[in-house]
Amino acid sequence: MSEPGSEPGSEPGSEPGSEPGTPDLIRVLVVDDHPVVRDGLRGMFSGAAGFEVVGEAADGAEAVTLARALAPDVVLMDLRMPGLDGVGAIGRMAELGLPARVLVLTTYDTDSDLVRAIEAGVTGYLLKDAPRDELVRAVRAAARGEAALSPSVATRLVGQVRTQGREPLSQRELEVLRLVSRGASNREAAGRLFVSEATVKTHLLHIYAKLGVNDRAAAVAAAFERGLLIPGEP
Repeated sequence: MSEPGSEPGSEPGSEPGSEPGTPDLIRVLVVDDHPVVRDGLRGMFSGAAGFEVVGEAADGAEAVTLARALAPDVVLMDLRMPGLDGVGAIGRMAELGLPARVLVLTTYDTDSDLVRAIEAGVTGYLLKDAPRDELVRAVRAAARGEAALSPSVATRLVGQVRTQGREPLSQRELEVLRLVSRGASNREAAGRLFVSEATVKTHLLHIYAKLGVNDRAAAVAAAFERGLLIPGEP
């Protein structure tokens, strides 16, 4: 496994507030049971404009405690840790109503890990071998409440949907996608549909898998191409 942040150089598009809805300073909490990984991530984000690493945790229980105390914007969460694991920590944070967005950063992309994390309400799911610029973009997207998937994870989700017979988008998923196509953020879509923001993010991840795409812009484009959305419809 390569150490995150080991590549030198500045980040393309790493200027603070470079996208609408991105905080000027993104507060990051790093959660991993391996000190070398935590050190690498701290070095990467401490050296990138627009980020502040506010804390580090070595297990899920410590992650929940620090998330309550430090109020990070994004939690970079490993899944397999001693004691309370990443999925358990994500669930505990949701129960406490903590607003931090959780971006899973793990070595594992097995179906069971992926499904459990998505059901727990993660904002995104990346592997630890992701390039530095991809990770920085994903954290910025997570801070805006947008889902982010590594290509291999997206491929697994697509494979699951294909195994299930190319399940069509549900009515609720179409409603979410229609709002996204009109520029609604996850929070705005949740308010319009009277559901939680975590529920909207889960719908988006299912939409990405069913349409075979990795992000919201590609999902909207694919929906128009396939006639699932009609330009100008109310």
